[in-house]
Amino acid sequence: MWKLARYLKYFKKQVILGPLFKLTEAVFELIVPLVMASIIDVGVKNQDMGYVLRMGGVLLLLGAVGLGCALTCQYFAARASQGVGTMLRNDLFRHINSLSHAEIDRFGTPTLITRITNDVNQLQLAVAMLIRLVIRAPFLAIGAIIMAMMLDLKLSLIFLVATPLIVGVLYFVMSRSIPFFRTIQKKLDKIALITRENLEGVRVIRAFSRQKSEEKRFEDASEDQTHTSIVVGRLSALLNPLTYAIMNFAIVAIIWYGGIRVDNGILTQGEIIAFVNYMTQILLALVVVANLVVIFTKASACASRVNEVFETASCLPQAEGGPVSPAAGAPKIQLRNVRFAYGATGDAALEHVDLTIRPGETVGIIGSTGSGKSTLVNLIPRLYDATQGEVLVDGVNVKEYPFSQLRRKIGMVPQNAALISGTLADNLRWGNRDATDEEMRQAVSIAQAEDFVSKLPQGYETPILQGGKNLSGGQKQRLTIARALVGSPEILILDDSASALDFATDAALRRSIKRDTAGMTVLMVSQRASTVKRADKIVVLDDGAVAGIGTHAQLMESCQVYREICLSQLSEQEAMEHGN
Repeated sequence: MWKLARYLKYFKKQVILGPLFKLTEAVFELIVPLVMASIIDVGVKNQDMGYVLRMGGVLLLLGAVGLGCALTCQYFAARASQGVGTMLRNDLFRHINSLSHAEIDRFGTPTLITRITNDVNQLQLAVAMLIRLVIRAPFLAIGAIIMAMMLDLKLSLIFLVATPLIVGVLYFVMSRSIPFFRTIQKKLDKIALITRENLEGVRVIRAFSRQKSEEKRFEDASEDQTHTSIVVGRLSALLNPLTYAIMNFAIVAIIWYGGIRVDNGILTQGEIIAFVNYMTQILLALVVVANLVVIFTKASACASRVNEVFETASCLPQAEGGPVSPAAGAPKIQLRNVRFAYGATGDAALEHVDLTIRPGETVGIIGSTGSGKSTLVNLIPRLYDATQGEVLVDGVNVKEYPFSQLRRKIGMVPQNAALISGTLADNLRWGNRDATDEEMRQAVSIAQAEDFVSKLPQGYETPILQGGKNLSGGQKQRLTIARALVGSPEILILDDSASALDFATDAALRRSIKRDTAGMTVLMVSQRASTVKRADKIVVLDDGAVAGIGTHAQLMESCQVYREICLSQLSEQEAMEHGN
């Protein structure tokens, strides 16, 4: 937690003044039993109603001032805790966005969501309690013991016996329940994972009628977390009975031995009442301390999870220095003896890949499922770094580019057509914030989306639901292609991004891209032979290795893998057609 304490420096006034106000309230609270004793020993004993009313007014004044101090401290605590939570959440989100795909894959989306929400909320609570109670509770407990000793040293020995017993009970309960809190946080991650999978995959679950099994899976995870919470609850349930039993025995002892000392004229009745009040204050303060231990233990577990994210550096370090200049006459894209494996000990997804793509070429990339097609194109915008070898764009290693410069050159259309909530225009302007209506219309036309966009009731201002839930798969794919085209990239990568389109729309899309994007280098990843057969160059991948490079006609003659793919999808006559 100390690593995250740096956020408190932005709220020095609240962190200093808040506890001071709370300390003032505690001082007034310690004075109240003395005023009560005075009312009993003087006002009630002498039947002096005027004195009782005057001292009652003092009690009201002490209460009002204490309330004012408490509210002021609460205000400072709220400002500081919410401020720290906001800054921490923003920094955590910014850091997560700086991580590469590899780190995000390693953590997993559900746990990152839990850390940025639940864990940060727990740290907010810890900051609020730090300001409100960390100083007040121990001061109240110690102050009550000192005030009791000042009233009567011998009778205060009961406090010195009862207090360690209460502390012992608190330690017994807390030491056994604290380890469970870390376990509970991990089990909450599992619940979040199952919840996310079910909400995202609700259509698949219903299509296969798996609702009951998924409900059972969620119930099992929930019951597992509930069982752990019940164990903690049972331990915590011992806290109040044991502490109150010790306190009540101490009060009985105070009244018993205090009565004897009253009979002997050493103490007054009012002072006995003050002793009882101080005993109650000690118990309540120690219970607060126990709750603080729970809160800060949870916060410590959450802080370690948040720090784990902060301490994880991206395996794709940002290039130092400013923009780089392309090499004159260099290929647009070049891969030199590239090897890539997911994870340090994973099998190679790509092996010995050499590829050269000239500016303005349209290149098709085809291969069976798992052959490394998406992996290859993900190396170009540096979503991952090659394990071995070099990836160059315009003759410059992608590692030397600032991310912003490299990715401005590239329009990426991934396999999963992801849209954000907002208007259609908001989504299209992701590639170029300053895109004009005409530029958006042109991109939509090239992407073959004009037919359905023109029929939308609000046109480009039509709201898009989260994930594009109000659009079909084919509509989403065409809009993601249009989004990439709005940025006028030098390189357009279509990663199996027309899989939801019918063959006629797919063909029209390819013709439109070839006709209206002159000079743009286009990479089309597909499992459809019809999509890539008219490309300037076709790269055939087989189990992570390049099985062949050439035109459709050349590969039909020289590459057995490509020939098998074509003949499995097309008639022999269609496969042998080489025309454009």
